[in-house]
Amino acid sequence: MAKRGKNYQDSAKLINRESLYEVDEAIELVQKTAKAKFDETVELHIKLGVDSRHADQQVRGAVVLPHGTGRTRRVLVFAKGDKAKEAENAGADYVGAEELVTKIQSENWFEFDVVVATPDMMGVVGRLGRVLGPKGLMPNPKSGTVTFEVEKAVKEIKAGKVEYRVDKTNIVHVPIGKISFGNEKLKDNFNALMDAVIKAKPAAAKGRYLRSVTITSTMGPGIKMNPAKIME
Repeated sequence: MAKRGKNYQDSAKLINRESLYEVDEAIELVQKTAKAKFDETVELHIKLGVDSRHADQQVRGAVVLPHGTGRTRRVLVFAKGDKAKEAENAGADYVGAEELVTKIQSENWFEFDVVVATPDMMGVVGRLGRVLGPKGLMPNPKSGTVTFEVEKAVKEIKAGKVEYRVDKTNIVHVPIGKISFGNEKLKDNFNALMDAVIKAKPAAAKGRYLRSVTITSTMGPGIKMNPAKIME
């Protein structure tokens, strides 16, 4: 196992590994344990009581965080005609059709963070499934990225909309802001995300839904929160 740096070791001493922290305390601790010289991202890792191998136990969606994520996301929109103009006016970074598919395939170009497509373009975008899929960039109706409401989609993403989806280990990993946000903004974003994930509980999920919730900064140690309190 790689040896951790002094900052990490110092931070880890502030945390009781056996404890499950209340939300306020955990958010304060994540700020105390962020020792990097840059503004670290605060992330949530939520283990759910689902089996993601089954289609009826998938957890996926999107939520607009009240205070955004602290980083500007570059949006690529696949659209034509009026919808392409709408995307440009809404502030999309890149707008196009087949020529963008060619650029991605031939140049291995990935200068974007989110892909939005109008439904009529999905046949074209489908050709990129093998490259966009593994990167989590494939547009999806559940996350609002396959839509004719292009202006709304672009503006929400720019305002701080984040996607959440359960991975193969039944964990959701989502950024909820930056250390510089402070307690109140991080808590608002935390509550918005947790509400969305709890509401997205599949009917087929059995037993305890929130198995564990861990908050961490980019370079800091994980802080375990009390799932029972969050569900109240």
